[in-house]
Formats: sequence, structure tokens, C-alpha cells
Amino acid sequence: MSLFDLVTILGPTASGKTSFACKLANDLDTEIISGDSRQVYRGMDLGTGKDLSDYVVNGKPIPYHLIDIRDAGYKYNIYEYQHDFQEAYKSIKEKNKLPILCGGSGLYIESVLKGYNLINVPENKELRQQLEGKSLAELTTILASYKSLHNNTDVDTAQRAIRAIEIEEYKKVNETDCNEYPPLNSLIIGVDIDRELRRTRISTRLKARLEEGMIEEVQSLLDAGVPAEDILYYGLEYKFVTQYLLKEISYTQMYSELEIAIHQFAKRQMTWFRGMEKRGLNIHWIDSTLPDDEKIAKVKSLLLLK
Repeated sequence: MSLFDLVTILGPTASGKTSFACKLANDLDTEIISGDSRQVYRGMDLGTGKDLSDYVVNGKPIPYHLIDIRDAGYKYNIYEYQHDFQEAYKSIKEKNKLPILCGGSGLYIESVLKGYNLINVPENKELRQQLEGKSLAELTTILASYKSLHNNTDVDTAQRAIRAIEIEEYKKVNETDCNEYPPLNSLIIGVDIDRELRRTRISTRLKARLEEGMIEEVQSLLDAGVPAEDILYYGLEYKFVTQYLLKEISYTQMYSELEIAIHQFAKRQMTWFRGMEKRGLNIHWIDSTLPDDEKIAKVKSLLLLK
């Protein structure tokens, strides 16, 4: 048995990390815990890139956790993720298996690996009413007035900025109960993809997902009664497709702006991963274009080193 607590597979969007993680899980006879902040939602499949077909390897289903665990419209948070991760992690360890954490949400991944002490902050309706109507730039300025910013790297919509301000205001005036979990000793594998190849894959994948029904997926959420503002909260695909369905932007504008936003998101992911390295987490980068068997062999050799 490895002396590592788990294996973490991370990388930017379109790097192929999920497919690789599933093949590694098949080889190690283990299970995967998702490290994605949006794949927790039911009915949000194409836009979040669940790629559930990857979880079948050579006809064998790979067990996964923290996918499809909340209804669309819910505002899942990192505090809940820590708790849910620990439940999944313990269930896998009880089977004497080595869990694999796989995803691209750097803050979620780092929070469980480093055992961040996080608080559960309730909604502040009065504060939200005060902030309603302010621009993202204005909200960012307000957020910057607090001593401790809450993950402003990921604040790309007004709704997220308001939530970040809400958290900081709560921390300022309340004693807080924290999640307290120990840090975990993980072998961290980063799937390293060339920038131009990543851009090509993002563009190709966006076209394919639109053809597969991503617009219809968002329309079905609206038809099911999920408020548009809640869908907009999820950002990226859900933000731009919802704006298109509300006739706020044209199809061409939706497509081009979404494509740019996903490229920018991938860059932010890499910035976060590089920051993780600066904060003391050792990431072993593996070329995404290597054959899967070679990547698996590299991981297994690293597991034996510790």
C-alpha cells in the first residue's frame, strides 16, 4: 500500500485529466472523487463537461463521488465540499483503496489537501439588496476594502462577487465555527498540455457540446423553474447561453464571447496551480500527449518512491 493518502489528478479544462484519471483508477482498482465545483449539479452535464462516458473503461464502470449530488439552482460552496469530500474519502479508504481526486477547481482541491479551516456563511438578504444593481467593478472595489479577500480569482460574475462580500462581512461581525480537517499527503499529478493544443481542444469541444445540445440543456433548466439569475451564477457556459436564451446577446456573440471566456478560464486555472506550487504543494507534471500506459507507469513509479 502506498504511503500517500491519495492521488490527485489536476489540470486545466480540455487537458484530458478525467479520461486519464479513469484509466488510472481502472488500473489501480479504485474510485474517483470529483474536484469540480459545478459537476455537483444534476441536469448540468454538457456545460460542466462531466463526460460520464469516460467513467467506463474496457466495459468496467469506475465508481465516482461528488457528481450529481445537488439540484441545479442550489449554491453549493467550498465548506460543503470539504465535508462531502471527507465522507467520500473515508468510504474509499475503508475499502483499502487509494482514492483519486480529479478536477480543475484549484481552490476546492487545495482546500482538502491543505485542510483549510473554512466557515459556513448564511445568506444575508439585507446586504444582497444593498449590493443589487452594482457593477462587477464596483463590487470588486468593495471586496478589496476587506482585509481578507475570499477567492477573488474566481469572481467573474456579480453574483459571485456579492457572495464573496457576504462572506467577508459575516467574518467581520461573527464568531465562526470552522470545518477542521487534517491536511492530506497526496501524490499530485498535473496534466501538462501545450497552450496551442489546449486552445484547439477548447474550441473543438465547445463546438461539439453546442451540437450535442448544450443550449437545450440550459433551456431545460429554465423550463424546470430554475431562475435565470441562479443559472447565470454558475458562469461560463451557463452565463452566456442563458444570456442568449434571454435574447440579451446574439448566437454569434454568445459563441465568440464564451470561447474567449473559456480560454481565459483555462489560463486562470494554470495560474492557480502555479500558485499551489508556490504555497508548498509539489505537482508532478506529465505531458498530456503521452500514451495512457506511459502516464500510468509514471504515476505508479512515483507512488513507489514514497
